[in-house]
Amino acid sequence: MGKFALLLFVLLLLALGYFAVLNEETVTFHLAPKIAYETPKIALILLSFGVGMAVMLLYFFIRDTKRFIDNRQQQRRHKRDMHIQRLYSRALNAILADNEEEAQADLEAILKEEPGHMDALLRLGDIAAGNEDYQRAFSYYKKARDIQPGNSEVLFSLERIGEKTGRISEATAYLDEVLAADPDNLTALYRKRSLLEKGEKWDDLITIQRAIIKSEHNEKDREREQKKLAGYKYEQGRYALETGELEKAKKAFKTLLRLDRNFVPAYLGLAETILREGDAEDAVNFLEKGFALTASPIILARLEDLLLNLGDPGRLIAFYRTNAAKNPQDQTLRFFMGKIFYRLEMLDDAFEILVTLEGSGAPYPELHQLLGNIYVRHDRCEKAVEEFRKVIDMKKPFKLPYCCDSCGYTSQDWSGRCPACKEWDTFTFNLYGTCKA
Repeated sequence: MGKFALLLFVLLLLALGYFAVLNEETVTFHLAPKIAYETPKIALILLSFGVGMAVMLLYFFIRDTKRFIDNRQQQRRHKRDMHIQRLYSRALNAILADNEEEAQADLEAILKEEPGHMDALLRLGDIAAGNEDYQRAFSYYKKARDIQPGNSEVLFSLERIGEKTGRISEATAYLDEVLAADPDNLTALYRKRSLLEKGEKWDDLITIQRAIIKSEHNEKDREREQKKLAGYKYEQGRYALETGELEKAKKAFKTLLRLDRNFVPAYLGLAETILREGDAEDAVNFLEKGFALTASPIILARLEDLLLNLGDPGRLIAFYRTNAAKNPQDQTLRFFMGKIFYRLEMLDDAFEILVTLEGSGAPYPELHQLLGNIYVRHDRCEKAVEEFRKVIDMKKPFKLPYCCDSCGYTSQDWSGRCPACKEWDTFTFNLYGTCKA
């Protein structure tokens, strides 16, 4: 390459010598209006060439100098980035090892190098939140938000702090920011649903639940969330009933029964609404229809209490006899029928029914309690003791409790929603061991 360049230089000199011989005349070169010089043409050519070379050399010098400076800065940035990365990796390992002090020291060292390091700010916020230092956690998350206002992870972190500190409206606002940018964000929808449920804002919950159903990705998840929608619709009706909004309650329960005609709490809620309106006859008719559709012992028990409170045991007996004739194999119905006969002092009729159930191996203790009481009334003490001993041996309470057939939770009081597993329409009587242990 060097020899080739030398050859070019020699050729250039020869060319210049040749042109100098051919162009011996001079030219006038003006530097200013009154400043002029006489110079040979070849000298002007050489001058122009020299200026051009100087300009080119200056350009390359500036370019190479800039490259050198950029490379040096890039190397320094790379070295700093590698150092920050090592610190961050070490901090993550310390967090996994539950060594928060070491992790916090490394993360703070990162912020000294790079104050806007998002991951360091978020992890420091997480550590502070884990230590229940919510004010400090909030300050870290707030700095991160100032750097990236629309970052979902930052907004979710701020929402958690808002929930922990009881600032529910602020927490909801952060989730609304996420949903404004991504309306189908299921994480934001679920978390907003949780906040609304804590505040018992059932109207808003139904709206958000419909958005969740729309955003779910497969049919199984949509079916699960559809059941939750029914539950929230029930809660909307229950809350309206408690606050005296009878029309709203009636509309909610009727809508729910159109969605699921087997949703037992809706029958009880609508019957109570009808009663509050002062129409006991319609409430009784509705419960009778509800039992015909669902065969639910919960509806049967409510119908029994209602008719007894109304002082109409005759209608109740007729209802039991009619349904027992239609369903002679329904032991639950026969048990409730025998129980009401006992309550009405119709001991012979009660005994006739209950003694047949005893032979069927019914496992609930109240049957033996009732038979024992009847034997006592008939002065058959030995048989009474035998029945009472069965109750003791079963080691179960006398009163039939309600239980959740989803999680096994038991309670003396009925509820439309299990307080343990939070599922709706799961409370029933623990007849024949139907509930889980």
